[in-house]
Amino acid sequence: MRYAAFVTALFLLIAPAAAAISPDLDPRASLSVVQAWIYNYRAKPDYPHVAAAVRVLFHSQSFKEPENAGIYLGFIAGAIGSNPAKAEQLVTSFFPVPPEDEWVIVRAIAYSGLPDWRNLMRKVAPRMPGRQVMIDNYLSGSLPTLSDIPLEEATPGMMEKLRGVFTHNPFAKEDKTLHMKQTFASNQDLLDTLWGYYFATGSYVPIQRIISLLPWTKSRDTIDKLTVGSMARYTLASYAVRDAGLREYLRGELAKQPAAIKAPLGEVIEAADTVQLGAVRKDALAAVDELKTKGSDSRRNLDFWGQVGVGAVALGCVSAAALGQVAVGIPCVIGGSASQGLLSFWEKQQ
Repeated sequence: MRYAAFVTALFLLIAPAAAAISPDLDPRASLSVVQAWIYNYRAKPDYPHVAAAVRVLFHSQSFKEPENAGIYLGFIAGAIGSNPAKAEQLVTSFFPVPPEDEWVIVRAIAYSGLPDWRNLMRKVAPRMPGRQVMIDNYLSGSLPTLSDIPLEEATPGMMEKLRGVFTHNPFAKEDKTLHMKQTFASNQDLLDTLWGYYFATGSYVPIQRIISLLPWTKSRDTIDKLTVGSMARYTLASYAVRDAGLREYLRGELAKQPAAIKAPLGEVIEAADTVQLGAVRKDALAAVDELKTKGSDSRRNLDFWGQVGVGAVALGCVSAAALGQVAVGIPCVIGGSASQGLLSFWEKQQ
């Protein structure tokens, strides 16, 4: 698994090439060509060739690990949403889709941002009978669209915590249930998805969402939030180094943002302007080390409320960018179970 993740990272470090993709591109074509094409797409949209590129992604088994496929999912969703008049035609052109990858089409439609995405979902549903449960969950709202996924779960107030303490029966047997509520704090691959959507559309809507994660760079409550916030800051700086339009947009946003965002956003802009990504990486490492060593602020201040939850820390969006290859590749792909964690990966780069 680690070898596969490393090979993927190496593919991403190939400098973006002006590679043309033929509509009848052999699906066995090089994945690296498609990756470079995706990275350059927003500068030179090539909508007629999206279907051919997606077929390469399917053939390359790019969705075998769903947590590692966020950037590709986001790109497909953005491509679908970028041209509402041709969305149905584009989605239809993806078929036939391997049964194990049909979830990608379902989620990409739901994440597309199309005003009429539900009708499109209903039209293509008969082609994917094995995904009817997932389709129904999106149509009913049980599964959220990308824009509806919250940053984090609502934190219970003081009175709710006290009520839980005094009403909880310590002798009662509790059945643990699997927690599957999606949030940006607990699903680091969603950051990849936002970048993929940006690559497909050039829209700054997903960038706004990424900016909203920046206050977590100062979080000392959970490693998950600190990690996602650090990845957001690092990838914004990394992409802005070689994307002048993005750099100017971030400068324009600086004066509009509240204080909690303004400080880390200023750090992003300075790091991008001076190409000092190493400083951003080292600051994140130091913060994670401190949180692991000392525990959360809430625990230090009021140990009564229990321990800090330490979830899986995924590599997520910083993959190839963390290698220090600033000028090339797509740094936002590898994440989830394929990695040994953001901290360990960064530590090896020192």
